[in-house]
Amino acid sequence: MLSVLANRTYRHLFAAQLIALIGTGLLTVALGLLAFRIAGDRAGTVLGTALAIKMVAYVMVAPVAGAFTAQLPRRAFLVATDLVRAAIALLLPFVDQVWQIYVLIFVLQSASAAFTPTFQATIPDILPDEGDYTRALSLSRLAYDLENLLSPTLAALLLMVMSYNWLFGGTVVGFLCSAALVVSVTLPAARKERTGGIYDRTTRGLRIYLATPRLRGLFALNLAVAAAGAMVIVNTVVIVQALLGRPQDDVALALGCFGGGSMIAALVLPRVLDRLSDRGVILPSAAFLGVVLVGVAVLTWGSAIGWPVLLGTWLALGIGYSAAQTPTGRLLRRSASPEDRPAVFAAQFALSHASWLLTYPLAGWLGATVGMPATLAVLGALTVAGVAAAALLWPASDPDVVAHAHGDLDPSHPHLHGIGHGRHEHAFVIDDLHRQWPARTG
Repeated sequence: MLSVLANRTYRHLFAAQLIALIGTGLLTVALGLLAFRIAGDRAGTVLGTALAIKMVAYVMVAPVAGAFTAQLPRRAFLVATDLVRAAIALLLPFVDQVWQIYVLIFVLQSASAAFTPTFQATIPDILPDEGDYTRALSLSRLAYDLENLLSPTLAALLLMVMSYNWLFGGTVVGFLCSAALVVSVTLPAARKERTGGIYDRTTRGLRIYLATPRLRGLFALNLAVAAAGAMVIVNTVVIVQALLGRPQDDVALALGCFGGGSMIAALVLPRVLDRLSDRGVILPSAAFLGVVLVGVAVLTWGSAIGWPVLLGTWLALGIGYSAAQTPTGRLLRRSASPEDRPAVFAAQFALSHASWLLTYPLAGWLGATVGMPATLAVLGALTVAGVAAAALLWPASDPDVVAHAHGDLDPSHPHLHGIGHGRHEHAFVIDDLHRQWPARTG
C-alpha cells in the first residue's frame, strides 16, 4: 500500500491531508471547551447546533464550489481555502458570543466543503492507475482513522501544559502546513468544464450523479452507511457513561475499537478489490452493518448491552463501515469524465452529508426516547433498506464499456466518425453527448 507514496505529488498531498485532519481534530476538542466557557451547561446544545451548521454548509456549498472549481487554478484554489480555514481558526479564541461561533463555523466549514471535493477529484489525475488509486483511497481512510485516534491524545497531552486556546493555534499551524505542502507541488491542470450558465454548472454534478445507475445505488448506500455510523458517533458516550456507568476514558476506547476496525478493513481492501468488483465489496459490507445492528438489538432486547459486546460490535461496525465507504471514490472516478469529476465528487460530498444530517438527529432522538436496543433495530432496519434499494438501483452487470447508439446526432459528427448511426461502444459516462444511460437489453 505504501508504494503509492513514491509519487512525490501524492506524497505531499497525503501529508497535507493528514496534517490538516489532525489540526481539525484539535479544533473539535477546543471548540467543545470554548462552547463550555461561553454557554456553560448549554454547551451540548451549542455543539449540536454547530454540527448541524457544518452539515448544512457541506450540503449547500459543495455543489456551488464544485461548479466553479474547473474555472480556477487547482493549487491556488486549495491554498486559498486552507488560508481561509486558518484565518477562522485564528479568530475563534477571541469570540465571546454563541452566534459568533455559529458564523465562524459556517465560514470554516464552507471552506472545507470547497476544499475536500476538489482535493478528492485531483487524486485520480495524479494517480491514473486504478491499483494506485485504490491504495490511495485506503491510505486516505487510514488518515481519517488515525486522526480519530491521534487528535484526542495529542489534545490531552497539550492541555496538560497549556490553555485550550492554544489548541486553536495547533489548528492554524495544521492548515498553514497543508497550504505549504500544496504549494510545494505542481498539480495537473483541471480540464475546463463545459460552458453553461450558473444553474447548469451548479447542478451538473447532481444531474450526472442521478443519471448514472451505479451512483443512484451509491445514493441509497450513503443513507445505509450514515445510519450505522450515526449510531456509533452519537450514542457511544450515552451507552458507555449513562447506561454502563463507565469512565470517560472508556468512551475513547469504544471509539478506538470502531476506528481500529476501520483501519483493519482499509489495510485489507486493496488486495480484496484486486479480486472482487466494487459492487461485490460495497453491498455485502453495507449489508453486514445492518445485520450487526439488528443482531445486537435482538441480543440485548430487554437488557443492557454488555461492555465486551459493545467493543466487539463497534469493531465489527468499523470493519463494515470502512469496507463500504472506502471504494466509493472508484465509483466516482469511473462515472465521470475528467472535466466533470470535481462536480461529481462535490455532488457525492453534498448527498452523503445530507444523509448524515438526517441520521445524526435521528440517532440522538431515538436513543433518548425509545432506548438503545430499539435504536439499534431502527437504524439497522434503515441500513438494510438502504442496501436493498442500492441493490435494485445498481445493476449487477455494471461494465465500464457500454454499447449504444446516437440517433440524436448527425452522422457526420466527429463522435460518430466512420460508424454513422450504428451502435458503437466505449467507456460510458454521462456528458453532453450521452445524456441518458442506455437501456439494458437481453
